[in-house]
Amino acid sequence: MDFSFSDEQNAIRELAAQIFADHATDEAMQQFARGEDTYNDALWQVLAEQGLLGIALPETAGGSGLGLVELCLVLEEQGRRVAPVPLFSTLVLGAMPLCAFGSGAMQADWLPGIAAGEARLSAAIAEMNMNPALRVPVALERSGDNWVLNGSRSMVPDGAVADAILVPAVDGDGNKTLFLVPVSTAGVSLTPVDVSLSGQRAAHLVLENVELEDSQRIGDVGQGGAIVGWLEQRADVAHCAMQVGVTEEAMTRTAAYLGEREQFGRPLGSFQALAMRMADSYIDVEAIRSTYWLALWRLSEGVDARAEVRAAKWWACEAAHRVVCSAQHLHGGIGADLDYPIHRFFLLAKQISFSLGSAGSQLEKLGRLLAAEEALGFHAMEV
Repeated sequence: MDFSFSDEQNAIRELAAQIFADHATDEAMQQFARGEDTYNDALWQVLAEQGLLGIALPETAGGSGLGLVELCLVLEEQGRRVAPVPLFSTLVLGAMPLCAFGSGAMQADWLPGIAAGEARLSAAIAEMNMNPALRVPVALERSGDNWVLNGSRSMVPDGAVADAILVPAVDGDGNKTLFLVPVSTAGVSLTPVDVSLSGQRAAHLVLENVELEDSQRIGDVGQGGAIVGWLEQRADVAHCAMQVGVTEEAMTRTAAYLGEREQFGRPLGSFQALAMRMADSYIDVEAIRSTYWLALWRLSEGVDARAEVRAAKWWACEAAHRVVCSAQHLHGGIGADLDYPIHRFFLLAKQISFSLGSAGSQLEKLGRLLAAEEALGFHAMEV
């Protein structure tokens, strides 16, 4: 396996880093936090103008025709600046399933708008890997040539600003099918959730006798479970990419602070105990990066990556907790000051850690894979 990036990929990373550095400075983020806006629309438009919203979209839809690796490089830079834009929900949860499983007409209707920054998507899969009591399925019935959906979904990521939401629904025979539901459809209601760890604007979704045409179906009837499983792996890896940016920047800022802040006439970083804390953070960041790269490589090569994705997301949950907690702790009292930027990294890292399954959930799924190795072969069991 080759973990080196091509010149084109490095150029994409540099472009993303420059855009986020210019538009999500500490001063700009502090000013943004004092306003009423949920997301930085100006930054969103710059990303569209520079082609980064279409990085993983086909060229026929106004995109670059690249893939998950390039998209993850952009997400990593977003995490490094904790930039308030709905990249993950629109490009990973929404656009990637449309590119892989949506019809040509559906792609033509939605993908150009995404690339231009005019359309935002999400997926109602937040209850995945949560307590079974929270995973009440949306009911699906036939109505002539159309479909009728009834039910609710909680905490749709960026649902408050989405133009359409991918919704899995289950029919009376237990078959799961995936639909793209425009939020303007009759019977659809969204209740924004104002409080979240990182300030992202989620929403509760309610569907009451929502009638959809068959053209709004993604994939085949009964294929919804497989598509959601496909999406979960890519969403977890995308979260890992963001977590690399979040934790590495939190560590870098903390190291700089310890080198400047003096106590007893010496820089704090010269004290052995604090230096060891920073060394532990470095090891954790590199563990997140290396496991994420392995999972990303396997996915991009079309190789079974279920175990590798679980391991990477576990590191992105468990190790990130140690890194951002150390960052706040080593900043002392200023680490808890909301006017100082380090708290933003803590909040986004925790948001990522609890999304689509915590560390414990990832270990449980990984354990099932490992337990099945001897009897069925390591990659033979679906989880």
